[in-house]
Amino acid sequence: MPAARPGDRPMKIAVDAMGGDSGVPVNVEGAIDAAREYGLEVILVGDRTVIERELARHRTGPLPISVRHASQVVEMGEQPSHALRRKRDSSMRVAASLVRDGEAGAFISAGNTGAAMAIAMFTLGVLPGVDRPAIAVVLPNKIGRTILLDVGANIDPKPWHLAQYAVMGHVYAKDILGVTEPRVGLLSVGEEEGKGNELVREVFKRLEESPINFVGNVEGRDLYNGHTDVVVTDGFTGNVCLKVSESLADMLINLLREEIGRSMSTKLAALLVRPAFRRLWKRVDYTETGGAPLLGINGACIIGHGSSPARAVKNGIRTAAEWVKADLNGHIRAALAGELGQSLAEARYGRADEDPAEPDAAR
Repeated sequence: MPAARPGDRPMKIAVDAMGGDSGVPVNVEGAIDAAREYGLEVILVGDRTVIERELARHRTGPLPISVRHASQVVEMGEQPSHALRRKRDSSMRVAASLVRDGEAGAFISAGNTGAAMAIAMFTLGVLPGVDRPAIAVVLPNKIGRTILLDVGANIDPKPWHLAQYAVMGHVYAKDILGVTEPRVGLLSVGEEEGKGNELVREVFKRLEESPINFVGNVEGRDLYNGHTDVVVTDGFTGNVCLKVSESLADMLINLLREEIGRSMSTKLAALLVRPAFRRLWKRVDYTETGGAPLLGINGACIIGHGSSPARAVKNGIRTAAEWVKADLNGHIRAALAGELGQSLAEARYGRADEDPAEPDAAR
C-alpha cells in the first residue's frame, strides 16, 4: 500500500512500546500522559499481553489508546542490519509500517537508534531530493534554540548531503520553531571563508550561492550563543558535539548540587532561587522535546534517548504530532523542488559513485 500523502496523515502516533532502557512501563505511562494532556491518539506497538497488563495498572478510562501486536523486539545492542533484515515483525518495524500504510501519522522509538534509522529509511523511503536522512537536535542558546544536524545518521557525507541538510534545517526552524528567516551556519574550525576541510569548503561554496540565509562558517561556540538558528555538519562531528554537550550539562548540574549542599547557608539560598533553577532546567532538559526528528524520510519519526523517562515519551509524542500538523515533510518537499532545491542541485556531482541505499547507522 502506498504511503499516505502528508495532508491525509491521521493525528495518531505509533509508539514502539518495547523500546528504550525501561521498556513497556515508561512507554505506556508516557502514552497515557500524552493522550490525557494533549488529547492525542496513541497506538502502542509491541507484545499485546505485556502492554495490556501494564495498561491495566493505570486508569485509562476513555483515553484514545490502542494496542497493535508485534512478536519481536529489537535489542539495544543489536546490529541495525540484523534488525532490519531478520526482525520483520519487531515493534519498531510494525510502528514504521503503520506510518507507511497511513494508519498513523508518525512513530517514535527510544530503542536502538541505528535500527530506528535503518527501519525508517527502508520502510518509509526518503523524500524526493533527499539522498540521506539527518538526525536533528534542538539545543538551547542564550536567546532561544539552535538546530544542529546531522548528529549521527551519516558520518561520512558528501557535499550534496550537507546542502540538503541545510534546506531541511531551514524548513524545520521555520515550521516548528517559528523562526521567520532562519540563519544557517556551517560548522568549521574558523569563521573565515576557506577554513575547514575539503568537505566544508565545498559545501560553503554551494550554500553561499543559494537563496538560504547562509551566515557562513560558524564555530562550536555558536551552538549556544544565539548567533545562528541552524548549524549544519557531518554526522561524526555532530554526534561528538552532542555527546560533549550532554556530558558538560550533566557535570555542571551535579557540581551545582554539590556546592549547594556544602552548607546550610547555601541550602537556604537555593530555596530562594529555586524558581530560577527550575526555569533553567526546563530550558536545558532534553525531555522537553522528547527526542530528535529524523529529517528526510517520507514519514515522521522521532528518535528518543535510550534512557527516556515517561515525560520524554509524552513530549516525544507531542513533537511528532507537531510535525504532522505542520506538514513539515510537505514543506521540505516543496523547498527541495523549488528555488532552494534547484540552487543546490549542482552540489550533487559525482552521484554515480555514491550508493544511497543504506545509511551509515545501518551498517
